[in-house]
Amino acid sequence: HRLHRRRSVNGYRWNDEKGVRRVSESGSGRSPVRTGRCLCGEVTYELAGDVVATAVCHCDRCQRQGGGAFSVNLLVHESQLRISGALRTFEETGERGDAVYVRRRFCGSCGSPIVSELVQTQGVVAVKAGTLDDKSNIQPTVEVWCIDRQPWVALPGIATSLEREEGIAV
Repeated sequence: HRLHRRRSVNGYRWNDEKGVRRVSESGSGRSPVRTGRCLCGEVTYELAGDVVATAVCHCDRCQRQGGGAFSVNLLVHESQLRISGALRTFEETGERGDAVYVRRRFCGSCGSPIVSELVQTQGVVAVKAGTLDDKSNIQPTVEVWCIDRQPWVALPGIATSLEREEGIAV
């Protein structure tokens, strides 16, 4: 099970007031730019280009961070993300308490989770979809850590479901 970058931009809304706008790139047509922010507005961001995948994470740690049954994340390369405002960082170690494997970045004022930096993925980050200004076109394609999924959660239409996160090459 491998996820590959999609190059299609069809289906995006081109609407400034909804948080997505057109950006012209020389010779490549139009590329979406999404905007988002934390709850208090101190942290804002722009996310340029296509996502690698939209993933639902059911892990216990995402449940605790977000206060819900799962987290919805846009997987992108860190070079696609431009953040304005100060973020605080919580460094999370693996299940065995060994090396840091994710840096959870959040607004220091309101606590909104903004992005998780995945240490072992060569620049891939997970932007929290709930912080987008326009969430209407989000469609998860994969779910991970299904071993921790709450028994009352059912998400039909997701193409790939993995017990953990192993097997995803981004």
